[in-house]
Amino acid sequence: MIAISKLTALAAIGATIVTTTVTPALACSRILWAPEGEPVLVGRNEDWFESLETKVYAFPKGIERNGAVGENPVTWTSKYGSVSAIVYGIAVTDGMNEAGLNSSLLYLAESEFGERDTSKSGISVSVFSQWMLDNFATVDEVVAALDSIQLVPITMMHDTDEVQAPFHYSVADASGNSAIIEVLGGEFVIHKGPEFKVMTNSPTYDEQMEQAKQYVGLGGDKPLPGSSQSPDRYARGAYYLSLLPDNPATYQEAVANVLSVIRNMSTPWGVSDPGKPNVAPTLWRTVSDLTNGRYYFEFTQNPTVAWIDLHNLDLSEGAPITMFDLKSDILATGEVSNRFNPAKKVDWLPGGAVLNPGS
Repeated sequence: MIAISKLTALAAIGATIVTTTVTPALACSRILWAPEGEPVLVGRNEDWFESLETKVYAFPKGIERNGAVGENPVTWTSKYGSVSAIVYGIAVTDGMNEAGLNSSLLYLAESEFGERDTSKSGISVSVFSQWMLDNFATVDEVVAALDSIQLVPITMMHDTDEVQAPFHYSVADASGNSAIIEVLGGEFVIHKGPEFKVMTNSPTYDEQMEQAKQYVGLGGDKPLPGSSQSPDRYARGAYYLSLLPDNPATYQEAVANVLSVIRNMSTPWGVSDPGKPNVAPTLWRTVSDLTNGRYYFEFTQNPTVAWIDLHNLDLSEGAPITMFDLKSDILATGEVSNRFNPAKKVDWLPGGAVLNPGS
């Protein structure tokens, strides 16, 4: 049984190695804004040193899926429809469902998965966020279900070094609750509660929060840092998020305010180092409105914002999977639910696959 506290939860998890080779992701930043009486908004940056070929998919409820592992995979039928940002056609890195749940995958170099225990149902890191979106409406439901599964990593190549899936996850719901899910030393480490609003990459979340206390406005007296390093992005996000007005004049202002903070956590184009995946240009960003069912999406090299009202999509059981490709529809702006086209199902990257950055 997973023993859950405000800071940690424990479970056995692991890895299996196979020989599939593709290209990986991801650095990133994430914030949660949820004042009482206002829409719950999650802002997120996607940072990486090359194109991720990102497309937004609309998945109806009633889809049968499995955890994309060779032995004893998790199996399920989607309970909720969702929209998801899919990279390379093989993995979900961000999305929200019709119940108002958001989940995101971010980079964490310190992740350690341990050995695969095939007595537990396994699920690949590539489809873990989609499993959350398909099955749950609240953060509490997600955390309670972790006891029943084992997260199975891929292997990434950094130059000649092999590392286990350097990922951690965030999840938030329409009540404003939040959780940061790490995998350290073969155990789930869960930070759960509405106070966990900001997330970037390394170091681990405990260390990240402690380091931020040295800066003005966050408990210390050092000037706010300005680099693209993960701890500096975290500090800026925590500081500027705390300054946002709790009662913006309009809904549009609320979304724009969240965008103003997550943009401040971005890394400009021209900053790129494949050897340091935590420092890479911001490719795109999203804002998930978990109260009103809207999903905002923008590419940083495109000066427009598109958004999707989930109520305008057909997410009913039996409806087709559809996809919106903003890169191919670059003039699209505003509400774009009518620009989705039929798409094939996603073949998720299997647990144990080898990812080779820049290959």
